[in-house]
Amino acid sequence: MPAVPDLVPYAVDEAGSRGRRYPEPRPQARSEFARDRDRVIHSTAFRRLEYKTQVFVNHEGDLFRTRLTHSIEVAQVARSIARALRLNDDLVEAIALAHDLGHTPFGHAGQDALDECLREHGGFEHNVQSLRIVDRLEERYGAFDGLNLMYETREGILKHPPKGPEPELGDLATRFSAGLRPTLEAQVCNLADEIAYNNHDIDDGLRSGLLNIDELMATDLFSRHVAEVRGEYPDLGERRMVHETIRRMIGALVGDLLAESGRRIQATGVATLDDVRQAPTLIGFTPAMKAENANLKRFLLKNLYRHPRVVAMTDRAGRIVRELFAGFMIEPGRLPAQYHRLAEADKARTIADYIAGMTDRYAIREHGRLCGPMETADTAALWGQAGHGY
Repeated sequence: MPAVPDLVPYAVDEAGSRGRRYPEPRPQARSEFARDRDRVIHSTAFRRLEYKTQVFVNHEGDLFRTRLTHSIEVAQVARSIARALRLNDDLVEAIALAHDLGHTPFGHAGQDALDECLREHGGFEHNVQSLRIVDRLEERYGAFDGLNLMYETREGILKHPPKGPEPELGDLATRFSAGLRPTLEAQVCNLADEIAYNNHDIDDGLRSGLLNIDELMATDLFSRHVAEVRGEYPDLGERRMVHETIRRMIGALVGDLLAESGRRIQATGVATLDDVRQAPTLIGFTPAMKAENANLKRFLLKNLYRHPRVVAMTDRAGRIVRELFAGFMIEPGRLPAQYHRLAEADKARTIADYIAGMTDRYAIREHGRLCGPMETADTAALWGQAGHGY
């Protein structure tokens, strides 16, 4: 399939890609990176994201974001930015949809607990696990393990350097030690992720009742756009006012990013993908918007992510993951049959793969099977319904 002619010269062009680990015939009706996107969408790990926590445990309410809806929102923001900058939007969409495949049940609480369990076994990082899924753990094709994605898609998934030696990552990891930047497509996904979760966490925080509008007025980014909306629509109901405000916040962040990224690209004079890798980070916000966004992140950390109700949930979730890991380490024979042979070679990592792939509700049920039922209060806290703020 010919390269897309509208791309800027420093975008990722599949004709110059480092390709796949296992050679395959070229797709006939789509680009190589569109094939990657489609493989991610059809993967088992992607479907499981529907029942994995973003902030609130899946069963706390039908309207809260999950890892799946978050990934879709990231892809939408990232794709819009990529098209405006004339980057490879098929690659951007593939990275965005795959970036959270390796997340554990119960969000960051599960990840932190599993990392603690694996402290003596190399640790756990969800971005490395995402790559492990697309490289090894998905079982869909006769010719190879994993999804056999393009190099640049895999590179975009691994957006942070691994904590320890990861020989299986090969030159994906050596990029970090060499001080090279990722593609602009990967840089776009990184900030689209941030734009999406900051704004949808405001929506979910207000809906849950853990945040309120008066508190959020302490953040300039929110208060400025609320004032605009109230000025234009003084009689608008609260729910619609919140949605209109968040829509404008996303628009302001994206607009600022496009303007500042364009300025940086022009100032550095990059002309090729190799230039991008050697240049400073080119996708970013202006200093003023970066400060406002950082203030919003600090607010959410203090008032939502560290809210006593969220902390109580994450404490119980962490306990489930730790007890699952400890129980399977003692009795690996209680793993599903397909994991037995793998556990003989690397018990700890195999158990981590199994736990990381669980949905929230499956982890709760598997914990009950392995460790016995939790106390009534703990179970109710994880399975109960959240209040609704609006």
